[in-house]
Amino acid sequence: MKIAVVQTASSQDKSANIATVRRWIDAAAGQSPDLIVLPEAVMADFAVEGGSVGELAEPLDGPFVTALQQAAREHKSAIIAGMFETSCHAGRPHNTLLAVGPSGKLLGAYRKIHLYDAFGYKESDQLTPGDVEPVVVEIAGHRLGLMTCYDLRFPELSRALVDAGAEVLVVPAAWVRGPLKEKHWQTLLAARAIENTCYVVAAAQNGKKYSGLSQVIDPQGVTIAAVGEDDGFAVAVIDAERLAEVRRRNPSLANRRFGVVAR
Repeated sequence: MKIAVVQTASSQDKSANIATVRRWIDAAAGQSPDLIVLPEAVMADFAVEGGSVGELAEPLDGPFVTALQQAAREHKSAIIAGMFETSCHAGRPHNTLLAVGPSGKLLGAYRKIHLYDAFGYKESDQLTPGDVEPVVVEIAGHRLGLMTCYDLRFPELSRALVDAGAEVLVVPAAWVRGPLKEKHWQTLLAARAIENTCYVVAAAQNGKKYSGLSQVIDPQGVTIAAVGEDDGFAVAVIDAERLAEVRRRNPSLANRRFGVVAR
């Protein structure tokens, strides 16, 4: 399975963001990937502290999703991207990842569970958390678990996704810059790959606010593709044989004692 991770920064101008997203999808599609992964909140950037993204939110049949579905059909590539989705709580939408198949069909939506109430920011003032349940979608014969940005700091979610069958963890993010934040990002991505013996695919926003450093990590914690700081994309191949080999050599999932139902 070939995956392209796109790195770019969004603004609160949704029309401009859709144009940017489409440009990068078209560029990445030149590599004929099975899946193109875009960052968290690529439909519209977060509001400043004390602001609101409520008026920017859309339903899953709105213009942003429709544009992604059209691009997926044209390029015959699945797409995963982040948006703000209208919720039943007025003015407090969900921070949602949507997965669109190569036919344009909506395969699933993950609503961010762990809102970023840390490092001086309070995402829960603007957004509504999703239900506490893992979301796994199947693309090109592989099972992908969806998680968003701050979720990376909660290993129980990644383990729940792997227990639900995920072979790949997909982590779109808008990882805020700051002292040691880039180190945290890279360390936690590698840790989630190593402890779960799975691939991790991370597409991040960049620019003045966010760290960038989008990458794909294999089940041994080795970065096999990366973007750096600038706008761009990187392509990597997810190898089922590599995954099986690592899990044979390091059967830590089979050897665990906690969280395993006794028989």
